[in-house]
Amino acid sequence: MAEEVKETREDFEAQLEESLNKASTNEDAVWNRLEQMKEDGDVLALTVGGVVNGGVIVYVEGIVNGGAIAMVEGIRGFIPASLLSTKYVEDLNVWLQKDVEAKIITVEPEEQRLVLSAKAVEKEKERKERENKINELKVGTVVEGTVENIMPYGAFVDIGDGISGLVHISQLSQKRVKSPEEVVKEGDAVTVKIIKVANGKVSLSIKALEEDKEAAKKAEETGVEYTEDAAGTSLGDLLANIKL
Repeated sequence: MAEEVKETREDFEAQLEESLNKASTNEDAVWNRLEQMKEDGDVLALTVGGVVNGGVIVYVEGIVNGGAIAMVEGIRGFIPASLLSTKYVEDLNVWLQKDVEAKIITVEPEEQRLVLSAKAVEKEKERKERENKINELKVGTVVEGTVENIMPYGAFVDIGDGISGLVHISQLSQKRVKSPEEVVKEGDAVTVKIIKVANGKVSLSIKALEEDKEAAKKAEETGVEYTEDAAGTSLGDLLANIKL
């Protein structure tokens, strides 16, 4: 009987060791996968499960065993308050049980430390939304805006919907301009023409509007029809075939 008990105990210990090794292997696989997800910039869908000093706790699902989703007990992530949103977070408690999307920014298996950023996901979404809005802009469109910042090389104008464009110093006036302040000041309401949209940037011009007005006036004086298509043409090109 004693021998049977001994064999049962040995079997139990062997099974326990096998289970522990398997659990350790699975946990290693999850941390490795999390590291890969960090490198790939993957976005994780999470739920805030706790509030601690300086941030919130989220429990992360690891992808193991050929893509099957499995919760690994003990692996949790931390999102600092400063990385929870693009907006200032005053009360962390209102985030409890909220669903968030976040990217992994730190993976330290030895320390069981996983840090994520929901702010990074928000910023990426805002960047893409801004790009889409910019891509919808049409060259030649005349828009209203407000001068928001002046640099030595030109003035940045807010044209609404979160989009700003640059009026280069050479596009501020038909006259030679040494400093943007000669033409505009911060806070000024201005009318500008979109002259270029490329690589997520918008180029604007005040000079082009002056040229359009001059071309329209000259066309009227000479009996030439001035159309919207002509508005996108330089004054020289417009008048090239006009016999005065």
